[in-house]
Amino acid sequence: MKQKILLVHGWGGSDFPHWQSWLAGEIAKDYGTVCFAKLQDMQLPNKEVWAQQLKEHVESFDPDVVICHSIANILWFHLCNEARLSQVKKLYLVAPPSLQCDIEELKSFFPIDIPHNLYAQEVILIASTNDPYMTLKEAQTLGQSLGVEMKVLQNAGHINAESGYGEWLWIVQDLKDLESAM
Repeated sequence: MKQKILLVHGWGGSDFPHWQSWLAGEIAKDYGTVCFAKLQDMQLPNKEVWAQQLKEHVESFDPDVVICHSIANILWFHLCNEARLSQVKKLYLVAPPSLQCDIEELKSFFPIDIPHNLYAQEVILIASTNDPYMTLKEAQTLGQSLGVEMKVLQNAGHINAESGYGEWLWIVQDLKDLESAM
């Protein structure tokens, strides 16, 4: 893969066997360029700290594709609302939490306004029918508010290792299809 792909983990990180760590290996194995951002204090994230770190990753790596998981989606929204980003070719919003999230460890990320500009030419929101952090109805409302394409996975939980997403062949194929279209 010739595109530069930035992976942004959520609360607690995305260590093996999570699909993001697996994907980083698949991209590298294909001699692709990947940056798997490791944000500070994964168990007790701070929005201001994470936002600065993500902005630094985006500026130094200059990705073509950004793949956010969980709270990283909300982090991306904050940077969009602050107009602190350059446009990317494709943005994957995977398993965002509810915009009404009230988890104590994530309180610095909320409230959040839905951004008017996602700083991406193409965006896909990927949700699950049984995500414990965002209902399907909330995900559909978010997708409509953002005006983006949506992919719904059946019974995929939070689309993480606990719900069986270590290897995720669909996302590798989608990245290859994206590259072929460029």
